[in-house]
Amino acid sequence: MSTIPPIKSDHNTPRKVLERLLQGNERFVNNTPEHPNQDAARKHALTGGQHPFATLFGCADSRVAAEMIFDVGLGDMFVVRTAGQVTDAVTLGSLEYGAVSVGTPLLIVLGHDSCGAVTAAIESYDSGTTPEGFVADIVARLLPTVVESRKAGHQDVNSTVALNTINTARMLYSRSPVLARQVDAGKLIILGMTYSLDDGHVHIVERIGATAPTD
Repeated sequence: MSTIPPIKSDHNTPRKVLERLLQGNERFVNNTPEHPNQDAARKHALTGGQHPFATLFGCADSRVAAEMIFDVGLGDMFVVRTAGQVTDAVTLGSLEYGAVSVGTPLLIVLGHDSCGAVTAAIESYDSGTTPEGFVADIVARLLPTVVESRKAGHQDVNSTVALNTINTARMLYSRSPVLARQVDAGKLIILGMTYSLDDGHVHIVERIGATAPTD
């Protein structure tokens, strides 16, 4: 187990952050994780405050633990998770806090294969029935993407997951003036990514923000 120093401020760009995360994902896929920043020294170092280098909005699914997928540790990522990446005002406020108040230059929306929430929305659409309890609220928020996916000719869950990830990334930019200002000012990039449960790889499906080589 190792402790990786924080990214220096002059290297704290979306590109550098993404490189670090993709390198961590490769270690995870290849079964050579370093488990950085998980020791006692790191734990004590964080008592004075947090300085994560990325914000991540992922699904609550137990199989999609972001810190493990990207092989990072304590204080490295500001993570918000809900079933199916469904958003509400509290979720948006949490993501704004990570991207603006904490100041991370990269915000990742992470969907994954065989998402239970998306599957439930598809089943609800096909059957015309509604799940019990507050799960119905989750399904209701995902149904527009299911309809859009079907209109595009997609029948499988994973295609709908990818579309939901893309739509969520775009929605964060369109619904949150705070995030939009960060993106427009070149201080933030929003990435949509999907995660394969089978092989552990992540794939970029959407990008919102600067594309210059210096980003």
